[in-house]
Amino acid sequence: MKVQRIEHGTVIDHILPGMAFDVLRVLGVSNERSMSILINSHSKKGGKKDILKIEDVELSEEEASRVALVSPQATINIIVGGSVVRKFNAEAPDVVRGILTCSNPNCISNQNEPITSAFRLNTDDGHHYVCSYCERDQVDLAKRIRR
Repeated sequence: MKVQRIEHGTVIDHILPGMAFDVLRVLGVSNERSMSILINSHSKKGGKKDILKIEDVELSEEEASRVALVSPQATINIIVGGSVVRKFNAEAPDVVRGILTCSNPNCISNQNEPITSAFRLNTDDGHHYVCSYCERDQVDLAKRIRR
């Protein structure tokens, strides 16, 4: 199968295998956009990866950090005129405020209190976030993204 190159937009490469749809969910990209989604594509480095090509969208640093929430080693390529004009790695922020919801239903951040959810990156045991209020580890961050 041959996937056409794009003239203007973003290519997100090195997404964890099977996570492309979670990346789209995190970004809030509408299915009305023209895009290519490659799932479990072969990687030159060995193994598998997903790739997203989104036409006419240039991701900001903030949006790229959202990608890193679900696929921390993703690479963002900004395409203009058919060429890569900027390439950078998605970097997970040390602190995330107002983007995620806590998985603990009893957490104060889920109780209609006038506070903003806050999570800190914990790299001690891998890449995961911990609620700043109740200290619960958050799993499956793609499902914890606020709409």
